[in-house]
Amino acid sequence: MSAFDPPPEQPLNALRLAPVAVMLAILAAHFFRSALWVPFGLTLALLPLLAVRARWAARVLQLALLAGAVEWLRTAAALIAVRESFGQPWTRLAVILGAVALATALSALVFRARALRERFHLDAPAATGAEDRPAP
Repeated sequence: MSAFDPPPEQPLNALRLAPVAVMLAILAAHFFRSALWVPFGLTLALLPLLAVRARWAARVLQLALLAGAVEWLRTAAALIAVRESFGQPWTRLAVILGAVALATALSALVFRARALRERFHLDAPAATGAEDRPAP
């Protein structure tokens, strides 16, 4: 094993990343059902990033999950407005979509697990280029 080989994979990392994959798949299904083809394709294109062992991949996935949570809240607000305009009950809809939004947002926290921080190199200092500049 050379110095450039990645560290061995933790056996439970696939299980740790499962909430991310499931929430992205549910978000993709939402876009598919709404015939929003570009967001559908982009969401599906994020799934292979689960295999990329880089800091940027984890950050892109976290950002996508947070954006997905916002999309669920936007969808909930739109559907509640429609149901209210027809005088239909909307509480159950709000609870369900609120729970989906919360689960989507919380799935971004899986990257805080020690094994995933190591896998995605999240504990290493970010390269800013500042270390290459001379001091004033």
